[in-house]
Amino acid sequence: MTSATSATSAGTEPDFASNISFLGHTDQGGRADGVQVMVHRGHAYVGHMFSNGVTVLDVRDPRAPKPVAFLPAPPGTWSIHLQTADDLLLVINAANLFAAQSFADESAYYGRSVGAAAARSGGHSAGMRVYDISEPAEPREIAFMPVEGVGLHRLWYVGGRWAYASALLDGFTDYILLTIDMSDPARPQPVGRWWLPGMHTAGGEEPGWDTERWRYGLHHAVVAGDTAYGCWRDGGLTLLDVSDRAAPALIAHRNWAPPFGGGTHSALPLPDRELLVVADEGIADNCADGLKHTWIFDIRQPDNPVSIATLPTPDETDYVAKGSHFGPHNLHENRPGSFVSSDLVFATYQNAGVRVFDIGDAFRPRQTGAWVPPPPQRMYDVRPGRPQVVQSCDVFVDPEGVMYMTDYNAGLYILQYDGE
Repeated sequence: MTSATSATSAGTEPDFASNISFLGHTDQGGRADGVQVMVHRGHAYVGHMFSNGVTVLDVRDPRAPKPVAFLPAPPGTWSIHLQTADDLLLVINAANLFAAQSFADESAYYGRSVGAAAARSGGHSAGMRVYDISEPAEPREIAFMPVEGVGLHRLWYVGGRWAYASALLDGFTDYILLTIDMSDPARPQPVGRWWLPGMHTAGGEEPGWDTERWRYGLHHAVVAGDTAYGCWRDGGLTLLDVSDRAAPALIAHRNWAPPFGGGTHSALPLPDRELLVVADEGIADNCADGLKHTWIFDIRQPDNPVSIATLPTPDETDYVAKGSHFGPHNLHENRPGSFVSSDLVFATYQNAGVRVFDIGDAFRPRQTGAWVPPPPQRMYDVRPGRPQVVQSCDVFVDPEGVMYMTDYNAGLYILQYDGE
């Protein structure tokens, strides 16, 4: 079913919609470049790609979201990813690589190991900031955990003692896994590390892959129970035993690049069904890196994950020709307190907006919803020559099926999944 969804403000009439309704939109106080979004106690927390900070929005009325605070990052510092749990907000700090001349060409960021070039960026904060958000509209910084190197990229924290981060530390070719003890939120402490063999050049290791062709680096890991499901870009997928947080241990490693184009980005474990959903990010304009897929793995035997299906690729128009990036990006991660389902998968597809898939039959997944924003009205992406095309980035779904979708240039869309 295709429908024209009503919009209440300019620039919000969708290019395509199916079983998803528009509720609200905001340019986030003039900072419309959004990356990761979390919703906690009626407030959305959005990390920015180019505005260097975090915007807090009151979304208790999803039809009238309003910015209420901005947390600026230190100069030269990204705060693109964040997590909320236990009335805490965890925010990454790292060098803003997209602002660096050495990464002005996207292929320099996505297409090779970034450790050596990123280490020369300088003038930034590296680590993790912790805020008390018991007053949701008034975050109060209570801790900063520094690291030596470029900094952190993405976090996983759902409350309790342990957090997990991807970290680019001195002496490594790219981002690795870092476990963090949050037992005292005012004094978070790094505890354990794990990396793919060959990444620790300061320890005498040598990469076994072409570092000018493939980028082996952890985007992030999602943890369920004592297993961390890590996505390593061109390095593929790992399942790690983290029962000893100080010494993660490999259970299985799978990599399908080549023959496929790499970019493994996001994992969604579904433990009750012994399934794992894994998205490969499209990282080049017009799919110059090949068409990417979202895979379904059978993980009944954790040391032998087997791919059994892929999610349907959006095809109601020619998204490859549309320009900029097309293909999977982020998955809604079934966080405690959010919408949790082992049958419905919510995913952003960059220039193809947001998608909903029914995987009740894991061998025959099907699309049940879609919403594609219109082109951005202005560009917040500071990199030269970027196409003025929507790039839907992240999606968070609340227990009522309200969807919060960010974009690099088009602000925050708030949508309602209507089902079939």
